[in-house]
Amino acid sequence: MTKGITMQRIKRSVVLVFAGALLLSGCAAGGGGGAGEAGADGCDTVRSEVRDISNGAQNALASGGDPSEVHDSLEGYSERVDALAEEADNAVADALDALDEAIDEAADFAETLPSDPEAEVDADAVAEHQTAIQEAATEATNACGGTEG
Repeated sequence: MTKGITMQRIKRSVVLVFAGALLLSGCAAGGGGGAGEAGADGCDTVRSEVRDISNGAQNALASGGDPSEVHDSLEGYSERVDALAEEADNAVADALDALDEAIDEAADFAETLPSDPEAEVDADAVAEHQTAIQEAATEATNACGGTEG
C-alpha cells in the first residue's frame, strides 16, 4: 500500500515538473515572430544557466567541507552570473544582480563555517542562504520569461 502511495506522489511530482516546464516555455515563446523566438532562445539559455548555478551553489553550501573551497566554489558561480548579466536586458540583468548578491552573501557566510569537519554547522543559516539563492534564481527566471524579444 505504501509503495502505491509513493508512486502516486512521484508521478504527480513528475507531472507538475513537466507542466511547469511547458508553462515557462510557452511564456517565453509568447512574444511571437522572429524576434520573440530569438528572445525565447536567450531565455532558454538564461533559464538553463540559472538553474545550474542555483543548484550548484545550493549544493556547495550543503556539502560543507573546507570553508575556503566552498567560498571559492560560490565565487565561481557568482562569476557565471556576472557573465550572464552582461548579456541580458535590463529587467533580467537586475534579477541576475539579485542572484549574484545572494550568492556573494552565501560566499561570505561560507568563510565563517568551521574548518573542523566534526564541528556543528548552523543548519538554519545554511538553509536561509540556500533559500535566498533559490528565490533569487526563480525571480531571474521569471524576469526572463516576462520579457518580450
